Amino acid sequence: MTTTATASIDLNADLGESFGSWTLGDDDALLDVITSANIACGFHAGDPTVLRRTCERAVERGVMIGAQVGYRDLAGFGRRFVDMDPHDLTNDVLYQLGALEAFARVAGTRVRYVKPHGALYNAIVHHEAQAEAVADAVRRYDPTLPVLGLPGSVWLGVAEAAGLVPVAEAFADRAYTPEGTLVSRREPDAVLHDPDEVAGRTVRMATRHEVVAADGSLVAVQAGSVCVHGDSPGAVAMATAVRRGLEEAGVRVASFLDGDAG
Repeated sequence: MTTTATASIDLNADLGESFGSWTLGDDDALLDVITSANIACGFHAGDPTVLRRTCERAVERGVMIGAQVGYRDLAGFGRRFVDMDPHDLTNDVLYQLGALEAFARVAGTRVRYVKPHGALYNAIVHHEAQAEAVADAVRRYDPTLPVLGLPGSVWLGVAEAAGLVPVAEAFADRAYTPEGTLVSRREPDAVLHDPDEVAGRTVRMATRHEVVAADGSLVAVQAGSVCVHGDSPGAVAMATAVRRGLEEAGVRVASFLDGDAG
């Protein structure tokens, strides 16, 4: 197969997920590597002090701030599906956007994009009513905000139909099913931990637009952004390896919002 490098790709990670005296991940170190930060909004993780600090440090490093909205599920870290009324989900997403926007503004910037978190992210791959609820919230809040999601998902289709800007996302450290969805975290080997393996997979996604699924088959991947989970063990080493691998392969690592700063 001919190898054709993507001109550039965004590198994102989930940040701001500490809470009170409990610390999760090394946000400061990741902010030196990534180009976009998916910052928790207080529903699945994060508290006001954590969110303000994370926004301020992202601005210091020139990293774009995105709102990582999720179910109201602190105890489950937002990884449990919640069968909620779509109207209530729309309002929960609006609430989270407003909360993070306050801290982004205090830090001298604004929320630049939206990415659902955890169980909500996975649910709206197929759940049309919830996908429409999230899209409705973003559209009402700021229809110019791009939204991240899985390629081919109901979510990105609904978002585009609502007039939003969809950005297809790939995952550096997650196993894929043959259908192009993510292997459930309940399954063995759903999360990858070897930096070299993760970097190699990401380079393949960026240059050959494909990934090897859990069953060994090839899955087509077209993505404008790649995620490395900030809460994974060794996340900093993986993100560093991914960025180095991409740059060595001739892929420019830059925010998908480059040229639209402010």
